[in-house]
Amino acid sequence: MNLLKNCVSYAAVFILFALAGAASAQDHAPATFAVGGFGSGAAGPIGAGDLVEMSVFDTPELSGKLRVSNTGDVILPLVGTLHLQGLKAGEAQTLIRQKLIDGGFLKDPQVTVFISEYATQNVSVVGEVHKPGIYPAFGTHRLLDYLSLAEGLTPLAGTAVVITHSGHPDQPQRVKMAAGAAPQPENNPEILPGDTIFVERTGIIYVVGDVARPGGFPMDHDGQLTILQAVALAQGTNDTAAKGSARLIRTTPQGRQELPINLKKILTAKATDLAMQDNDILFVPSSVAKNTWKGIESALPAAAGASIYRIP
Repeated sequence: MNLLKNCVSYAAVFILFALAGAASAQDHAPATFAVGGFGSGAAGPIGAGDLVEMSVFDTPELSGKLRVSNTGDVILPLVGTLHLQGLKAGEAQTLIRQKLIDGGFLKDPQVTVFISEYATQNVSVVGEVHKPGIYPAFGTHRLLDYLSLAEGLTPLAGTAVVITHSGHPDQPQRVKMAAGAAPQPENNPEILPGDTIFVERTGIIYVVGDVARPGGFPMDHDGQLTILQAVALAQGTNDTAAKGSARLIRTTPQGRQELPINLKKILTAKATDLAMQDNDILFVPSSVAKNTWKGIESALPAAAGASIYRIP
């Protein structure tokens, strides 16, 4: 033990110089970081450019601040180069402690790691929100917190949200938000600094022609709407509607298709209720129209100018 203490004492001056040199070299990185961040043991992983503060109890010569390089490494006195990118503060503590023990530098070191600055303090919220943008990421916050900061969802927002974590950009997390239900913990995950939240657009179907409330309707409850549901959202057909001559106009890679739909039979359960697809147009002609096909030609501009109604 005396030999170990002597070894540390002799190395103290060298370590202090090494710490000063490492801090000076690494602090030349762009310092456009906000003050604050998560403490030791926080959920946020260490990333390139972060400023990590290491403290070894009763051994100040091994303590100091280190800037994580672009490759995710830091240079530790005695230990050398360590890769910390992607580790949480607690994991970094364990790794550094073990390196000090394995190298024979300390017998039972008490190591604390604190991430004093995150290089990426922001969270991006994009997609179908009222106020997309970049928001600060201080403290612990979850998905709904950031959606609230973005002033909620637009009428075109779907129930699918994709979260890209900065530590694992190749493994996006997909979250399903159930309409009208209290969020479950798995659907309201924690958001970390550098993450990106993307709210997907839902599909839109259109019901035009001789119906009570023609317009566009998002498919955001379960991603599907049948013809009967679409007619219900349009508050039903008018008395003058030619229910047996309805048409479903669908855009496919091969071009526009027009499918005959007998609403009269579907309403009486004598025909199959078909599922609609994104951008489908259900056209219900009027029985008093002289030419149904002219009515179909008017369906496209009617859909283009239709109001979009949010499903309650």
